Amino acid sequence: MTSLDAKKLAFLLLFALVLRLAAGVWWQSRVGPGFGFADSESYWALGRAVASGEPYRFGAADSRVFRAPGYPVLLAPIFLLGGAEPPIFWARALGAFLGTLSVAGVWWLARRLFGSLAGWIAGVMAAVYPGAIATSVFVLSEAPFCPLMLANLALWILAWQAGTLRRACWLAAAAGTTAGAATLVRPSWLLFLPFALAAGLIFGGPAGPTIAPADTRPMASRRRHLLLGTVMTLGMVLVMCPWWIRNARAVGRFVPTTLEVGASLYDGLNPGATGGSRMAFVDRFIDQERCHPSHSDEPLEIRLDRRMRDEALTWARAHPGQAARLAGVKFLRMWNIWANEAGLSSWPFRLVVMLTYVPVLILGILGAVGTLRRGLPYWLCWLPAVYFTLLHVVFVSSIRYRQPAMLGLIVLAAGLIAARRREEASTEGCSRWSRI
Repeated sequence: MTSLDAKKLAFLLLFALVLRLAAGVWWQSRVGPGFGFADSESYWALGRAVASGEPYRFGAADSRVFRAPGYPVLLAPIFLLGGAEPPIFWARALGAFLGTLSVAGVWWLARRLFGSLAGWIAGVMAAVYPGAIATSVFVLSEAPFCPLMLANLALWILAWQAGTLRRACWLAAAAGTTAGAATLVRPSWLLFLPFALAAGLIFGGPAGPTIAPADTRPMASRRRHLLLGTVMTLGMVLVMCPWWIRNARAVGRFVPTTLEVGASLYDGLNPGATGGSRMAFVDRFIDQERCHPSHSDEPLEIRLDRRMRDEALTWARAHPGQAARLAGVKFLRMWNIWANEAGLSSWPFRLVVMLTYVPVLILGILGAVGTLRRGLPYWLCWLPAVYFTLLHVVFVSSIRYRQPAMLGLIVLAAGLIAARRREEASTEGCSRWSRI
């Protein structure tokens, strides 16, 4: 990268940061002294607990495995600097910085896969895309998750394209550690690694053409794909192990992420489910479990998790038609052309979301189709969209959950736009020569 490119990138990232800080100021003025999202309360409280050395627990059930520690740990320095009640805007400023890192990640991915022009197009698109700006300023786990997810994908691509097995393994180990870090921020990422590995092993033959330099030739065999997957898994396990050990000591059993899976599953599969989140049922389950404990020798949060999970699965088995209908509703909620929540459904909001989201989605899908034969590095840009969709047609759904996946689609959209621009330039050049 030339010094001019470095200056252009710095300007792009500064522009993205200013946009996000301005959005944070506007959103804070809109919601007042609160957060605007119920989930934010738990991250904020746990961040305070980490900073003060208090027990890591939250909620009516005094849950010790309620949230994964990634985001609260990132919030903890805010409390170390600002005391017990720091300004909430500090968290939004942190999110703005992390969102700017996501812009850099999108720029790098598009540049690596499609060339310099695509990188700049993708960077600008990510900088101004409303969904990316929004996830940067809400006090939610998407802000730190997105740059970690992009780092995970970038390192995986580098490992795939590495010219030597030794270098590929080191890069795969780094990809695994970022996958673990991303999972500790957003537990739903836990199964992406095996999901993408399975997709590569089943559907991926030798990789197609790549624009990577000759010294980073793609490693295309399924055997090497499996080897890299094994190394990534080991790296992920290494990062996750301290959390697993801590959970085993806290509740006496292995917990891969959190003990909120049962509640999330029941939220998505129950007689009153609508596809969106309605967690009012939790207090009822707590009362039931306290009055009639299912296993009195186990901690309450384990019993709650099991009870809600079992009731959700029992209801789904007894009502397969309704469960299937709910899956369709959740799919539409996730990929809706505007926000599902009433508070964000005014016509100005709807138009902004629709006019920015729909073109990116269409171009991203076309870009994905056009690169199907080019191998795993290109698949990794759209596999998160498939993965999150499969996940959220089971659990609850919202346009919030598609936002990380949209970053990969922006990369593919930019690649398609850049290819068309090159074709037009080439055609124009040929036309000039013919006139001469």
